[in-house]
Amino acid sequence: MRTVIEDLVEEAERQIRDQTWVPAPADRTVAAKAAADLHAAVGAPQSQQALSAVDRLACLREALADLAIALAHVHGRLAWFLGAAVTALAPVLHWRALPAEDGPTFGAVLPTPQQYAEAEDAIRRLQSTLADITTA
Repeated sequence: MRTVIEDLVEEAERQIRDQTWVPAPADRTVAAKAAADLHAAVGAPQSQQALSAVDRLACLREALADLAIALAHVHGRLAWFLGAAVTALAPVLHWRALPAEDGPTFGAVLPTPQQYAEAEDAIRRLQSTLADITTA
């Protein structure tokens, strides 16, 4: 997950640097809001690690929802970037934090602490890139 996000970020940075992608004012506005929302959803590593698994998963799902909402408000390169980011983070949607209690889970799996940390790091990287887009 982290590798896919890093590749997306590098591509976005390259396109902006090469001026293949010049974010429009509306793109910068959406990117700024998304960056703020992601920052609010997924805090510093220490604060996230202190949360229960249920709360960590809730924060990750909130971040995913924030990205989906931002995606709904844009077109073009920012939409493509956000869509690819949401797709890369999609495994979070199959995670569960509660025990199965011997019943079906619709395919949901328990993530490892490392998977939580990786997803949170990926969100932080996206947040940083979206903040950079606001000044591009």
